[in-house]
Amino acid sequence: MDGSIINLRRACMMLAVSVASTLAVMPAAQANEVSAGQTIATHGTAQGVAACIGCHGAKGEGNAAAGFPRLAGLSAAYLSTQLTAFAEGTRPNPIMQPMAKLLTASERSAVASYFAGLPAPAGVKASDSGSVTPANVGAWIATRGRWDQALPACVQCHGPGGIGVAPTFPPLAGQPAAYIASQLHNWKDGKRPPGPMALMPVVASKLSDADITAVADYYAGVGVGVTGAGKSANGSKP
Repeated sequence: MDGSIINLRRACMMLAVSVASTLAVMPAAQANEVSAGQTIATHGTAQGVAACIGCHGAKGEGNAAAGFPRLAGLSAAYLSTQLTAFAEGTRPNPIMQPMAKLLTASERSAVASYFAGLPAPAGVKASDSGSVTPANVGAWIATRGRWDQALPACVQCHGPGGIGVAPTFPPLAGQPAAYIASQLHNWKDGKRPPGPMALMPVVASKLSDADITAVADYYAGVGVGVTGAGKSANGSKP
C-alpha cells in the first residue's frame, strides 16, 4: 500500500482519537467549573468574597425586599459579562465591585456557569397583552411601547413575557421591582454601561420616574415562563 495513504490513515485515526478525548473531557471540565462556582456561591472564598447566596438567595432566586436580583437561569455569558464589568469598574456598585475584583476571571466564569444552570423560579401568570390599555402604564410600555415617542416595547429585546433572550438580553420577569427600577435610573443617569447597541440609555431617557416604577412593578409580577428546570418557554436554556 502506498506510504502516503498509510500516513493519511494514521493521521485521520490520530485526529479521531484526539477529538474523542476532547469530547470525553469537556463534560467533566464543565462539571468541575460548575462545582467550583457552587463552592464560591455557597461558601465564598478564602480571599474574602462573601457567599453569593447571602444576598441572591439559596437558589439564586433573588431577594425582592432588599432589591437583589435573581441570578438563577440567566445566561452564563450575560452573568460573566456583568461580573467583569463590576471587576473592571465600568459598572459601579458598592457591594458588587469589591467582590468581583477579588475573583479571578476563571472564578467569575465558574460562578456564572453555576447560576446559569439553576432553574428560574416559577412566577405568577403574565398579563394578557391583548387586554392591556394605555392606562396600565407598566404593561403598555412593556408590551406595546410608545411609538409616538420612539420608545420600543421591552418585549422586542427581552422576549415575550420578559423571559430574556440569551446571551445578550437578560430576563426581566420576576426580578425585584426595586432592582429593575434602580438599573433603569442608573442608565438614565449614565451610571451603568450602555450595553448592546447602546440601547438602554436611550430607552431610559424616554421614561419618567413614574414610568420606571410602573415598568418595574409590572415585570416584578410577571411569570418567568418556565416550562421545566432552567428552561424558558421555547424549551431552551434562558
